[in-house]
Amino acid sequence: MSMKTNLFRMVFACICTSSFACPAARAVDVYVSAAASLGDALKEIGAAYEKTSGDHLVLNFAASSVLARQIEEGAPADLIFSADEAKLDDLEKNGLLAPGTRKSLLSNQLVVIVPADSTLGIASAKDLTYPAVKRIAMGEPSSVPAGIYGRTYLEKLGLWQAIQPKVIPEENVRAALAAVESGDVEAGIVYKTDELIAKGVKLAVEVPLKDGPDISYPVAILKESKQPDAAKKLEDYLESPAAKTVFQKYGFIVKD
Repeated sequence: MSMKTNLFRMVFACICTSSFACPAARAVDVYVSAAASLGDALKEIGAAYEKTSGDHLVLNFAASSVLARQIEEGAPADLIFSADEAKLDDLEKNGLLAPGTRKSLLSNQLVVIVPADSTLGIASAKDLTYPAVKRIAMGEPSSVPAGIYGRTYLEKLGLWQAIQPKVIPEENVRAALAAVESGDVEAGIVYKTDELIAKGVKLAVEVPLKDGPDISYPVAILKESKQPDAAKKLEDYLESPAAKTVFQKYGFIVKD
């Protein structure tokens, strides 16, 4: 290496210690795979985060089961934010999560909703067994977290066998919400956070936290992340007071 080259690097290094002469750190794209129920909250959090960090968030919303399958098939993702622990269990068993980055940040609550103009007097989960309730929208009960939670709750009450034939399985919880809003079904089982943002539905039954399933929203960084440092910075921000305030605004239960 020439003396001139060495001299140039030394001068550049000295300049870079001054207040403004160096270029800013390069902004990066951070790919986030998140449960559909997190959509509204994460869009708001993401907009604020992009302004403070300079990074750009590429948000991919779907059922947690779909997100896990996408990642297993090689889809780009730096961070996953699931609506249940089981999907992350599978990813972790397959060695796809960065060790030590997994943590549960949020919880939620199940509710039964009906179209806003419904005249059905549904006051308990048992009322879903009545003949007047012919169709009930919920996430696919074998794979979508909201559907699995709903099925678990109904099984606990001994109602699942009577209600199962009425179930219209949807690809994610937001699709179940849309089915109720459109009036295509008489009732739906969704998260409280979905009911709070919906305009064409009304609350029929709120499942008490003590009686409902243990709902958990875990987050983790992917082992094959192309931007692990940026993903870690985002994960830390999701635990910040600013982010927690937004989650609570949308009805999520923030874990300590």
